[in-house]
Amino acid sequence: MSEKENMLAGLFYDPSDAELEKARQEARRLLWQYNSTDPADSEKRKDLTARLFGQAGEGLHIEPPFFCDYGRHIFFENRVFINFNCVILDCARVDIGEGTQIGPSVQIYTATHPTEPKSRAEGKEFAAPIKIGKNVWIGGGSIILPGVTIGDHAVIGAGSVVNKDVPALAVVAGNPAKPIRQFYDFKKDDKNQQ
Repeated sequence: MSEKENMLAGLFYDPSDAELEKARQEARRLLWQYNSTDPADSEKRKDLTARLFGQAGEGLHIEPPFFCDYGRHIFFENRVFINFNCVILDCARVDIGEGTQIGPSVQIYTATHPTEPKSRAEGKEFAAPIKIGKNVWIGGGSIILPGVTIGDHAVIGAGSVVNKDVPALAVVAGNPAKPIRQFYDFKKDDKNQQ
């Protein structure tokens, strides 16, 4: 398997691989253009996001500056809003659901390193995908760690570090993020009434 295939499969990979370096450079060029666009030039921004991402849903709005590793592994559904200074390390797939709002300086990391010193010194990395459901609100300064799934309609409090899955309709906050409350689930309750 190639280093790219290893990376996307969640196996150890060498980030200095020529194919991966070339893909990151292509993304950097598109990001440089996007981050330098006239705020009124929505057509150019739309063209750049279509070229950069695996999927750029209708109504995608990203306030520059925005940063990512590859772009091609990020899949946005419709009406996603991302505020200033977001970083997405997309060494694995990142799915972001319809209507999700991401606050300023949010960081989404699929990439990670071995905790064992000898393996880490060899320069290998691995990655785990992140899935963010629909209508999620992620507060400013939050960090989403590798392998996390955030359910539909969840809220992540500002400054949180999310290292575990968050269920649908939950509100979590803190470092590490812990549940604060669960929203009333109208659909579930309606089924129980029948």
